[in-house]
Amino acid sequence: MAILGSILKRTFELRNKIPRIRKINGYQQQVKVLKKLLVKAEFTAFGKHYNFSKIINEPGIVEAFQNTIDSHDYNSMFNKWWHRSLNGEAHVCWPGRIKYFAKSSGTSDSSSKYIPVTSHMLRAIKKISIRQLGMQSKYDFPKEHFQRGALMLGGSTHLNYNGTYFEGDLSGITAKNIPFYFQHFYKPGKKISKERDWETKLEEITKKAKDWDIAIVAGVPAWVQILFEKIISEYKVKNIHEIWPNLEIYFHGGVAIAPYKNGFEKLLGKPIVYFDTYLASEGFIAYQDRQGTEACRMILDNGIFFEFVPFNEKNFNSEGIIVDKPEVYHIGQVEEGVEYALLLSTCAGAWRYLIGDVIKFTSLEHYEIIITGRTKQFLSICGEHLSQDNMNKAVELVSGELKINIKEFTVAGINYETLFAHHWYIGTDDIVDLAVLRIRIDEVLKELNDDYRVERIAALKEIIVDVMPSHIFYDYMKSIGKSGGAFKFPRVLKGQKLIEWKNYLGNKAK
Repeated sequence: MAILGSILKRTFELRNKIPRIRKINGYQQQVKVLKKLLVKAEFTAFGKHYNFSKIINEPGIVEAFQNTIDSHDYNSMFNKWWHRSLNGEAHVCWPGRIKYFAKSSGTSDSSSKYIPVTSHMLRAIKKISIRQLGMQSKYDFPKEHFQRGALMLGGSTHLNYNGTYFEGDLSGITAKNIPFYFQHFYKPGKKISKERDWETKLEEITKKAKDWDIAIVAGVPAWVQILFEKIISEYKVKNIHEIWPNLEIYFHGGVAIAPYKNGFEKLLGKPIVYFDTYLASEGFIAYQDRQGTEACRMILDNGIFFEFVPFNEKNFNSEGIIVDKPEVYHIGQVEEGVEYALLLSTCAGAWRYLIGDVIKFTSLEHYEIIITGRTKQFLSICGEHLSQDNMNKAVELVSGELKINIKEFTVAGINYETLFAHHWYIGTDDIVDLAVLRIRIDEVLKELNDDYRVERIAALKEIIVDVMPSHIFYDYMKSIGKSGGAFKFPRVLKGQKLIEWKNYLGNKAK
């Protein structure tokens, strides 16, 4: 087996030593991608409706594309087009019949969403996954590292089939389609991966953990942390490295790692390398390809055409809903430090589709971005413009300062007397001085966000903090059928979701 490790290490090293020719810039890469997408979908129902044949031959293909095709949120894309694919119709938004639909977590809305996943998209995801794995060769890992196991903590590969299509989490769909040559390294293996009950899956992984030599773990931070705690408790060890001494790398994604990192590192016996991954149900958007930054490089040459809508009052209403004719920019027009909502056109048949994430460029030279929040998960009930990025940073700093492990949190904007307040719900299993926690969260947010600081003087009159055991957050997700590695607790609660959460807590109290 050492021979296999040597071969893989050498392969990755050679891939990274090959000089990347940059004769074209990001905009030119994107124009090339857009043209390929339009040509491929030219004779679909969507392509005929919007006359892709004409757009393809326009000298300004990007401008013609933007001026011809409407932007879509999920409801408009699904109600007008994707429902036809769901019912078995072929050649709707992409050639052929859609075999897979990713059932997303639905963090922004009350219901889950069905996102088409085509064979072209699966190949695109596989291509970038291999490219990201190649980043290991930049570190001085021994050849044995490259033959050890990789634990992917995701959804069930036992997908639901209704006679027309398979549905499940994207992580389950991609795991079901992993390359044959990776199956030797893949853990937890086919049998456990099919398990649909999340608690049973964690139990089975825990039983097998001592038999595996794991070098890489991939998954959503909260659930990886839960698994590590479970394994440590089961085998009565001090940290996860006593079970997996060769664990070197953690590929994380889904939510920001920052709020979890203090608690996560208490479960480790030695430092590991972190790689951020921005893989959504709609496609592989970006990944971290260099250390020394928390940002991810956008993937501009792999089946997704990106557009950027400035996330401001001109383009979005107070509920985070996009206006009919927003101002839109391509990759060659964006600026560093500006928040943008993403529109995607993909090789899975999404067209000018509002994914719901808000990003900010930290480096145009490297096309690197960070996710700052969601279009419908921000707080601005009185002009405080509080983003998820602000909240994550505040929790990271305060938990480190107070030496507590905050595993989950969510925030709601509420009416308070004649004005407004923020209500924080904090999940931690540590002993906390509630008054100190409240004061420090408030003070840190004032330092991070000037609008917040001003509104705390004026309309934002109170900060309310409730602390509860972290299991309450996980129990709630289980109660609404969203337990598992593909689901994330929303950072901001509004409307019906806030009502349901408060009702759940009320019933718990009784």
